[in-house]
Amino acid sequence: MQVAEIIEVKKVNKTKKLMELKVQLKDEVRTIVSGIALDFKADELIGKKVTLLTNLASRTFKGVKSNGMILLTENKKGSLVFVSPEDENIQNGTPIS
Repeated sequence: MQVAEIIEVKKVNKTKKLMELKVQLKDEVRTIVSGIALDFKADELIGKKVTLLTNLASRTFKGVKSNGMILLTENKKGSLVFVSPEDENIQNGTPIS
């Protein structure tokens, strides 16, 4: 797991829930596909620091190759929330143990 920053977001065509996110690790940009479109707007995600599971095999969703998974959980209302680093100044690519 590593800290990543969301740098670009767009909705995946012909889906209700999927978003394509570009995330910045230390020296690498990865594409992540996540089913979060019902809970988040694209513009509110830019610049958000997230916890990224980086050691998964790539998978393709609706023609978009995903290279990791962003960790989320549900709040008391049943909405998705990010499992995010507390310190917003933490460097991208920092390992999480």
